[in-house]
Amino acid sequence: MSVDLVVAGGPIATATGMIDAGFAVSDGTIVAIGAPDTLPAADHTLDLDGNVVLPGVVDPHVHLDGFNSIDSYRTGTAAAALGGVTSVINFAWQTWTGERERDANGSVWADSGSLVSAVDRQRAKATDALVDYGLHATVTAEDPSVLAEFADVVEMGVTSVKFFTAYDIALSNGFLYRAFDRLADLGAVALVHTEDAAVCQALTDQHRRAGRSRPTDYPSARPDYTEAMALADALTLARQTGCQYYGVHTTSAPACRELAEARDDGRQIRGETCTHYTATTESAYETDGMLALQAPPLRTERDVDALFAALADGTLSVVSTDHVASTRREKSVEAWWDCPFGVNSLQTSLPVFYDEAVESRGYGLPFVVRVMCTNPARTFGLPRKGDIAVGKDADFVVFDPTATHTISEADNASRADYSIYDGREITGKVKRTYVRGELVADAGEIVADPGHGQFLQRDLPEWQPRGDRA
Repeated sequence: MSVDLVVAGGPIATATGMIDAGFAVSDGTIVAIGAPDTLPAADHTLDLDGNVVLPGVVDPHVHLDGFNSIDSYRTGTAAAALGGVTSVINFAWQTWTGERERDANGSVWADSGSLVSAVDRQRAKATDALVDYGLHATVTAEDPSVLAEFADVVEMGVTSVKFFTAYDIALSNGFLYRAFDRLADLGAVALVHTEDAAVCQALTDQHRRAGRSRPTDYPSARPDYTEAMALADALTLARQTGCQYYGVHTTSAPACRELAEARDDGRQIRGETCTHYTATTESAYETDGMLALQAPPLRTERDVDALFAALADGTLSVVSTDHVASTRREKSVEAWWDCPFGVNSLQTSLPVFYDEAVESRGYGLPFVVRVMCTNPARTFGLPRKGDIAVGKDADFVVFDPTATHTISEADNASRADYSIYDGREITGKVKRTYVRGELVADAGEIVADPGHGQFLQRDLPEWQPRGDRA
């Protein structure tokens, strides 16, 4: 037996520990794991030279080629590959008109729209993706006809649906109840951006009247309790309907408490946070100004500690990016309420989170693999992703855990021309990224042809206890 590739010469990081072994790849699939001298002959051998190999990062929360992001699939997935991300899940917006938010003369949302059409539209845009990609169907209008589409999008391999309680696409609790009830019947997952729209708007109006327009004024317009109170409502609806619920971009100690109180063993309630909420605080609004604005806002050191505690005990089980690409020019506004929300971090998420979690806080590399690779794959119905194991896709990252380097926005593959981590010195560096056995990124350069990425037709997940902690 001969295989395409053998990888050896360094440990394998898994969600449960480190393995001193190599592995063999054939036709994009891992076919054997063991001591190097037990592996089959190969056309090519990759000597890790003491570096660590870990599964490719699965990022279930990215924004590409949408109303709020200037990244195309090509530029966004290039940033992903350079950052060790081998699978992403983007959003298919039900009523989006196709206009960019900052360029539109009026609302970018139509009164009605089709989820099936939104999925088809996003797939048509993704022909030059470099890493594998999936989609969340995203409901943006209280149109009852959308409920009948849930079965159709699940059949298309889109087994999760996102909703908002904020902005001008906020949905009522009554509509969420109906949607959750239908998703529970199907076995699909509900994702919700939870901030109380009415309170956030009242506080924003108050800030406007008082002239509190600086970036440092922003967090008090969307305080932690607005996140927690909307989350509590959504969790109540999920528990009453039996719907599998996934809370996106959790930011605060109060929100973690709501999740912990609602969660039993992880079979129904899950939550994520994002790299920037674990590695940055609201002090970034003083140093980076508008560039650091996203919703919900960055919080305090106390909240960061709470997020790590929640990741450690399984209340939160995933770290994503919520990647949004904007330009420095778009962010250069006088008042925070005129600033587009979001930060870009697909290219830097893995090394930044590794530096914070392992180097600063003493968690091990398996912790990073668990919350960035294994758990998101299992949470979102990707059985071939997130692990280095026989039968899995050969998505893996060669990572140097001792390399120290300084992040520079000049290296961005994303169309975003800034980084909130610019100038930050970190330990941990992505050396190479492979997607289904093909080298996509090498030493900071994209080496694969656009179009290598494939659509991920996801299974309906069957969540196991304790947040799928392997």
